Amino acid sequence: MTSNTEGGRSFSRRDQLLRIQSEVQKQWEEHKVFEANPGSKPPEPGEKFFGNFPYPYMNGLLHLGHAFTVSKLEFAAAYHRLRGCNVLLPFAFHCTGMPIKASADKLAREVQQFGNPPAFPSAEEDSATEAVDESKPEDGNAVAPDKFKSKRSKAVAKSGGNKSQWEIMRSFGLSDSDIAKFQDPYHWLTYFPPLAKEDLKAFGLGCDWRRSFITTDMNPFYDSFVRWQMRKLKGMGKIVKDMRYTIYSPLDGQPCADHDRASGEGVQPQEYVLIKMEIIPPFPSQLKVLEGRKVYLAAATLRPETMYGQTNCWVLPNGKYGAYEINETDVFIITQRAALNLAYQKLSRVPEKPTCLLELAGHDLIGLSLKSPLAFNETIYSLPMLTILTDKGTGIVTSVPSDSPDDYMALQDLKSKPALRSKFGVKDEWVMPFQVIPIINIPEFGDISAEKVCIDLKIKSQNDKDKLAEAKRLTYLKGFTDGTMLVGEFKGKKVQEAKPLIRNKLLETGHAVTYSEPEKKVMSRSGDECVVALTDQWYITYGETEWKQKAEESLAGMMLYSEEARHGFEHTLSWLNQWACSRSFGLGTRIPWDEQFLVESLSDSTLYMAYYTIAHILQNGDMYGSDTSSVKPEQMTDEVWDYVFGGGPVPKTDFPASLLNKMKQEFEYWYPFDLRVSGKDLIQNHLTFCIYNHTALLPKEQWPRGFRCNGHLMLNSEKMSKSTGNFRTLRQAIEEFSSDATRFSLADAGDGMDDANFVFETANSAILRLTKEIAWMEEVLVAESSLRAGPPTTYADCVFANEINIAIKSAEQHYNEFMFRDALKVGFYDLQAARDEYRFSCGAGGMNRDLLWRFMDVQTRLITPICPHYAEHVWKNILKKDGFVVNAGWPMADAPDLILRRANKYLQDSIVLMRKLLQKQVSGPKKAKKGAPVTPAEENKFTVGLLYVSEQYDGWKEECLRILQTKFDSAKGSFAPDQEILEALKGSAVGQDANFKNILKLCMPFLKFKKDEVRLVGLQALDLKLPFGEIEVLQENSDLIKRQLGLEHVEVLSASDDAARSKAGPHISLLTQNPPSPGNPVAVFLSKSEFSTIGSQNGA
Repeated sequence: MTSNTEGGRSFSRRDQLLRIQSEVQKQWEEHKVFEANPGSKPPEPGEKFFGNFPYPYMNGLLHLGHAFTVSKLEFAAAYHRLRGCNVLLPFAFHCTGMPIKASADKLAREVQQFGNPPAFPSAEEDSATEAVDESKPEDGNAVAPDKFKSKRSKAVAKSGGNKSQWEIMRSFGLSDSDIAKFQDPYHWLTYFPPLAKEDLKAFGLGCDWRRSFITTDMNPFYDSFVRWQMRKLKGMGKIVKDMRYTIYSPLDGQPCADHDRASGEGVQPQEYVLIKMEIIPPFPSQLKVLEGRKVYLAAATLRPETMYGQTNCWVLPNGKYGAYEINETDVFIITQRAALNLAYQKLSRVPEKPTCLLELAGHDLIGLSLKSPLAFNETIYSLPMLTILTDKGTGIVTSVPSDSPDDYMALQDLKSKPALRSKFGVKDEWVMPFQVIPIINIPEFGDISAEKVCIDLKIKSQNDKDKLAEAKRLTYLKGFTDGTMLVGEFKGKKVQEAKPLIRNKLLETGHAVTYSEPEKKVMSRSGDECVVALTDQWYITYGETEWKQKAEESLAGMMLYSEEARHGFEHTLSWLNQWACSRSFGLGTRIPWDEQFLVESLSDSTLYMAYYTIAHILQNGDMYGSDTSSVKPEQMTDEVWDYVFGGGPVPKTDFPASLLNKMKQEFEYWYPFDLRVSGKDLIQNHLTFCIYNHTALLPKEQWPRGFRCNGHLMLNSEKMSKSTGNFRTLRQAIEEFSSDATRFSLADAGDGMDDANFVFETANSAILRLTKEIAWMEEVLVAESSLRAGPPTTYADCVFANEINIAIKSAEQHYNEFMFRDALKVGFYDLQAARDEYRFSCGAGGMNRDLLWRFMDVQTRLITPICPHYAEHVWKNILKKDGFVVNAGWPMADAPDLILRRANKYLQDSIVLMRKLLQKQVSGPKKAKKGAPVTPAEENKFTVGLLYVSEQYDGWKEECLRILQTKFDSAKGSFAPDQEILEALKGSAVGQDANFKNILKLCMPFLKFKKDEVRLVGLQALDLKLPFGEIEVLQENSDLIKRQLGLEHVEVLSASDDAARSKAGPHISLLTQNPPSPGNPVAVFLSKSEFSTIGSQNGA
């Protein structure tokens, strides 16, 4: 704990909250408040709440990003517990997969290379090395000289700069002697999960820790559970072995799934057709060493149907290429990056090792004569193109200027610019004879779509990148959906029919091969760039038609709390296909029938929510599944798992029958889970996998009921980042602000799918608010005898009691909708504002004792889900209540009186308006001299207020409102056209008035004002009178008005009463210039002597 004063600042209030949370947490633990046990019979709807959270990965400490998502579950669970639900909130720790093993291996390499502890090279040595490295540009990553390019990989950037693993471990507060132990990956599993548990306990998480567990084979019970799940899926035909393209880490030697990646999560393989354009002998001198081989420029295309229209091939003049052996006879000229991908797709003479026979520059390839498949031109030439990207495809691009705007403009540039041809040594005969060949008709764009769209968009050259991108957007999709083939074997067919036929023909005749690469750059957590590999491994058959239909049915019945989330799930279900579920490197559970492989980390975490229901029985409260349990892991046979989770028959086993039945009862009581809270990034994998696995392995009545997804968390409006220091672990936040102030700020951070914002100032403000509220309640108890006794009777009492009822109902609605910031606003901020207004409104009569006690009780309960330690302290130590507030019950409330609330708003708004009118009258019509305060003499001081009220519109205003009422379309939420309203006005009684033209000048701005007001407040703006008596409200609160405005005498008068109007005396112009209207009283202020004089005159 931090000291009470730091740097001159006092932390006594924060420390008070830290002491409270420590005391409260001890009481919770002693009384096992959060341990959840099933009822004796199945729960009725709403009787139980089972919520869970994707277990966090245990390669470090929990941070505020984890806490933000956890808080959504915690607030929801705490709300349901408060209402009286039987709540289960369990928590576990994920250790499966790559990151821990990769980090442990990295530590071991650092020790091997630099000693124990490592003596890393100095900064000067690093700089010297970097200076040498900078002279070697990276292949395929040419960057314009005015653009900065970081040398750090995304993986390094994610780890917080160029830090070694040893330095990262030091940042956790570990000594060098302790760090050395982390070379053993299993040491991570014994170190970080207990720390995470401590931090979550300090956070106040209402968790049943008996059910906690870690994953991997270190926990034999969970290991057995995952093996059963995998065998079950395989037995159903939902796990198969197949050759598939998959994102792959060459360094790790295995597929790289989403959670194995430092960057590129969600990226899939992109498949191309690789067109083999054969170089026609004789070879130029730079290629002589390749004579005797079949040498191809290999171009990756997504549009094989356009190959009929090839006029040339493109290369990047300053690009780096190589001639790579594909097999005994074929050589492909491509980039090194493409060759590496091909080598992992069984298209390299040496598998997984590209063999480069010759390094080449793009300039070396210009002018090669080529024979390309399907091309009508028997010979085409390789020409320079300046916009080729070498991080996509192969660096070789085939040219079809009839249908590609890029190709069309590049060819036109070469044809029309002799200087450009001369610059790259391009001969006229390589370019000038080649004409655009029509191959596809697109209704909107004709037979040569590229030419038409380039002319339409006024594209001048191949460098008009934005316009060319727009041209492709306009034509490519239309070409596929609406295009018709004009040439070739499939002439007359729609492009979408012909495309697969042409593709297959090219592949079958050996004129092309299939090629895949990542859609975007993917970096593994081990730090290498991933490729696409063709691997023979185990896959889960997500996307299979019948299974997908069940997943869609499950999704349709779930609560998702956001249309954006629903669209995300629907999109994922539309594309998700077979998923590689096996790995050969990392930690986890072995594939039971093929133990050379491990179950990957997103495949052992799809059904484990069910395991929570029985974990405490199997593990005896030990997260590692220790041997203190009365059950042995080997007793957990598939028959036992089937009986507990799968509705199978009673197993023949020596497993204790009482425990077996208890496990089944626990599962059937708690399942299905009611809510899973997660970051939105897991929609595209884990959460959708969860739906699939539940629909495969469990009956419909046990499918998930709800997911709630949120965005990421920013700190003080900036991205969380270790490298910039804008970062807090959960432990640091608790020590800096306390748990309740941290939770308060998390609740205030935001609730939607957009990124939320944790503001330090909000947390500091929460410390002040919570401790001041405690102090205020203690003061109230000391002064309790001075409070007004008896039932609440005054107007202020009624208003305050009504605000309490409104807060209860509104907070209930917001908690039910998982809108915790709104719940905090109405249950704490607004309720305190109502209390402060009540305190001032009561005046000398004082506040009502019973009402204040109700306020303290209600406010404490409403804030309990968010600030439970504060609430428990108030409940026990101030309010002296029995039991724990966390399960005290939701407060009862009468139906809110919305008219009373509106009347009070009218009162408060009127006082604000009167204050402005008073200041205006005091200032007078002339401006005071600069710097001279307005201080009227005592005898001229305004001490009398005459409040004039017009409670109902009449005359032309009444007519205008009645017309607007009839001319408003409630379904559309809009008024009829102005001309129609004007015609109705002309046809009304007002329109028959001889003075209509002058009245109309008044009507038009009034009509506009009222229409605008409807948009702001709704149709109540068209009411002829308010739903309460204005005069009655103002008269009942005349003492409050006097106190607020510093007056001695107040009268509330009707503006339609001539005798009342005469009391304004010479100030009557204030009424005529600004007449009162319903909801807008007008105040006239007089001095005591002036009021007396006018009274005498009127009396006379």
